[in-house]
Amino acid sequence: MSSVVNFRYQASDQLALLRMMGLVLKLCLTFAFAETFGLSLHSPALNTALIIEAIYLGFTFWLRKPLFNSDSGLFIALLLDTLLWITWLYFSGGATNAFISLLLLPIAIAAVLLPKWAPWSLALLSNLAYSVMLFTVPDNEMQHHGMDMRSHYLGMWLNFVISSLVLTTSVALIAKRLRRQEAELGYMREAQLRQEKLLALGTASAQMAHQMATPLASLRLLVDELKEDEGAQNITLDEMLLALSVCDTRLAELRLATESIRAGEFKFVTLAQLLDTLTQQVSLLMPDISLELKPSQQEGELRIKYDASLLPALVALIENGARASGEATGEQKVTLFLRQGQYGDEIIIAVRDYGHGIPDSLLTQLGHKIVESPKGMGVALMLSHASFERLGGKLILGSDLAGGTVAQVHLPLLTS
Repeated sequence: MSSVVNFRYQASDQLALLRMMGLVLKLCLTFAFAETFGLSLHSPALNTALIIEAIYLGFTFWLRKPLFNSDSGLFIALLLDTLLWITWLYFSGGATNAFISLLLLPIAIAAVLLPKWAPWSLALLSNLAYSVMLFTVPDNEMQHHGMDMRSHYLGMWLNFVISSLVLTTSVALIAKRLRRQEAELGYMREAQLRQEKLLALGTASAQMAHQMATPLASLRLLVDELKEDEGAQNITLDEMLLALSVCDTRLAELRLATESIRAGEFKFVTLAQLLDTLTQQVSLLMPDISLELKPSQQEGELRIKYDASLLPALVALIENGARASGEATGEQKVTLFLRQGQYGDEIIIAVRDYGHGIPDSLLTQLGHKIVESPKGMGVALMLSHASFERLGGKLILGSDLAGGTVAQVHLPLLTS
């Protein structure tokens, strides 16, 4: 029902405009085209009825949104519209009026927007009024150029009855089915949103847990060294404090990520701001890594969508690259390039390492699923890829011609 109310709220202006057009049509037919369509204007009370209708429509137009947002308000408005149509038809020819089928318009609106009792009520009223007008038509008005038009008017009446039945049954059933489908889609959208938040929260948690594994493993080794060598206690304690500070930082980031994901918050930052924060994180958490930045001043001013999961995802790529470089060259060196995409609607952050590269057989799998490997490759990349996708981006792995691996992060730019 809420989806119907929302639709009705959004369509209130269109409904009000449609009702105003009905009044304009009546005025045109009454004062300009009465002879053209053979209308019998046999009462001066018609002018009074049109003035009352104009005042009524102006009042309901002013109150259209609160009035049309409730079933009872909309039904009363349609009921009065039907009575005003009946009044105009009665004073302009009754059952002989060629525009009597316009009585179906309120029935159609009620069939789409209101419960099934509403269109049935309007259909009963309209059919009753039409029947009374038909069977009270004077005999002289049943003649047209000497021909008896009773069978023609009776056919019009039967056609009106059938049309009103179709509107109150078929159209109402279709509208009910559409409302049910809309409600189901709304529930599915809400469920999908909850699943996305849970997935994002799980991704951020797994990302932090994965990055905390290294300092925790270092702590275990340092504790073992303390047990074996009492002379190295001072150095070992400093290293332990560094590892603990890394864990504290990761936990703080996890809390921030949890809060932002729960609230569905996104920020927009410049690439220069992102790179500054990224450099500080790498210096604080991984001081042994040599990170070389090659951004341009122009690209640094571009803005992207940002949440708490983006920075850990980029840090994970740098950490993997540094590990690969260290295994190949003995130096944990990583170069970070920045450039715009081909069409200028995205930014590409490329993380290049100087390792032995990734086999071609694994390039298409890493980042998309967990890959069995003695080095445990795949988990961090998969989590990073999930974080980039949540921000509308993607991760593409490739090999550099000079050796090593290039991880390209494509992120959409803010366009407005």
